[in-house]
Amino acid sequence: MLVGTGAAGAYGEVIWWRAAAALTVAAALQVGVNYANDYSDGVRGADIGRVGPYRLVASGIASPASVRAAAVGAFAVAAVAGLALAAAAGWWLLGVGFACVAAAWLYTGGPRPYGYVGLGEVFVFAFFGLVATVGTAYVQTHHFTALEVVAAVPVGLMAVSLLVVNNLRDIGTDAAAGKRTLAVRLGAPRTRLLYVLCVGLALAMVVPLGLQRSWAFLALLASPAAAVPARAVARGVEGPALVPALGATGQAQLAMGVLLALGLAL
Repeated sequence: MLVGTGAAGAYGEVIWWRAAAALTVAAALQVGVNYANDYSDGVRGADIGRVGPYRLVASGIASPASVRAAAVGAFAVAAVAGLALAAAAGWWLLGVGFACVAAAWLYTGGPRPYGYVGLGEVFVFAFFGLVATVGTAYVQTHHFTALEVVAAVPVGLMAVSLLVVNNLRDIGTDAAAGKRTLAVRLGAPRTRLLYVLCVGLALAMVVPLGLQRSWAFLALLASPAAAVPARAVARGVEGPALVPALGATGQAQLAMGVLLALGLAL
């Protein structure tokens, strides 16, 4: 969302209430998908023996019904903000919004969750990268540009890296629960390589952006932050010891997003 707003700012067309609405949609969908995953994994028993942070349903802190209601509530908030954007920028965006909610729920929910067959990274790149960035820019500018599409690539790759390191941590428990995530399919060594490639390529994609908008090179200042978890993953840290790497990846993603958005806007 931040980078999409920065891309719109590159053309001097930021409409701040629409930027705020896009932020609401993005945040509510993120919250919603987390609750939905907690609920679906919990009722399937997929979180038994989990080595990461506690889940609400699996730990018994909250009932499945309350977690499901929280997910629905978050999706409803996203829907209301999205409806306002669709009214302003085009009703066809309702279809995009429906696809976003469906993707969030079906990641671990429904009869055939795509996250259980190794497709999570594909959908994360598509929705948290391309749709979030290009969509945020479009609702403000009413047109698509190559700049925002290219800017969506590092955003999507950093989002994918979060999922990759999360699933790397959970390879053992996911395999035991029957979750055939991409990490389970690839195995730990190749998953580590995939993580490093995602982070490295995200940083490399700043170069073509910087050649169009020189201030975009600011995003490379996030390199030291990205190098910290990359080194940990590459040297073979595993299990609970990967939790700090997950947090550091999120911090690197935020730093890169803020700096890239600022660079594009300048």
